[in-house]
Amino acid sequence: MIVRLRSLATQWTAVVPVIAIVLLALTWGRGLPGAVVALVTLVLAGAVLAAVHHAEVVAHRVGEPFGSLVLAVAVTIIEVALIVTLMADGGDKSSTLARDTVFAAVMITCNGIVGLSLLVASLRHGLAVFNAEGTGAALATVATLATLSLVLPTFTTSKPGPEFSTAQLTFAALSSLVLYGMFVATQTVRHRDYFLPITRQGEVIDADDHADIPSARTAMTSLGFLGLALVGVVGLAKGVSPTIESGVEAAGMPHSVVGVIIALLVLLPETIAALRSARRDRVQTSLNLALGSAMASIGLTIPAVAVASIWLSGPLVLGLGATHMVLLALTVVVSSLTVVPGRATPLQGGVHLVLFAAYLELAINP
Repeated sequence: MIVRLRSLATQWTAVVPVIAIVLLALTWGRGLPGAVVALVTLVLAGAVLAAVHHAEVVAHRVGEPFGSLVLAVAVTIIEVALIVTLMADGGDKSSTLARDTVFAAVMITCNGIVGLSLLVASLRHGLAVFNAEGTGAALATVATLATLSLVLPTFTTSKPGPEFSTAQLTFAALSSLVLYGMFVATQTVRHRDYFLPITRQGEVIDADDHADIPSARTAMTSLGFLGLALVGVVGLAKGVSPTIESGVEAAGMPHSVVGVIIALLVLLPETIAALRSARRDRVQTSLNLALGSAMASIGLTIPAVAVASIWLSGPLVLGLGATHMVLLALTVVVSSLTVVPGRATPLQGGVHLVLFAAYLELAINP
């Protein structure tokens, strides 16, 4: 019996995703009492850790930058499904859901994950070293996507309010898909070496030597469990969202804080995976995860909500307010100055984290 328990404990990364899916099926669409919410939260945390483990197995098998791309795209696809599902529930609050969630993802990834990764790597190894060419290309794509999708709607005049007209929304959706597709081709085919970790001397690290490469069967099994874990993470996050909404309203905070909290939960796998890479002095992998997630969040969400708007009633507000535009502009400027040298000290990490803290403060107290 003891041997069986130990075996189960060592296989928790396979057991927890299954438990998460079962719990999701039992709780979907139902009001949850406090005890069940606590259980869901516990399983949600376990599913996040399991997702990180399986993502790292897949990443080690396929190598960089494919590994970070797998996790970023997988999380974002499920996140997009969650956004569309919540928007389909209707209500006036759903009109800004896509904007709030996408902008939260951009700030969390570009300031929160990037700042933590740079801080951890520089404190542990003296300097955080990465490839400025690949990271600069990723940042430029994120900045362009964010401006086209979240800034321009505030200034267009074809439709009243911070909204796109049908033609403008179609253009933004197609542009997002084209730019994201071009970036993925650049990252994985044309200039793959720009997105690989580098040594202190600037030499590209094309393979990790810290562990044996898993077999194809092991990687495929982990890919399946990764999918289960991510579905569980996003689905359970939606399940606890009514509790989160009640808590936010009781605290007198704006409803947009709900989107921030859910985005934080959904992006936990990338955050943990990025920090682990930073600890191993693979900062480029951390930046691939962060900026790739931001890019995928915009590049896949905007086309998805554009299609969904065909049958969804109510307005689709995408334009940011003045305060958030200032934060976005400052993030782009600071990120550019961080990327150009190809190395960072704890100061750069701290600057990004202060920007992220400012975003959270202004989300709670606008």
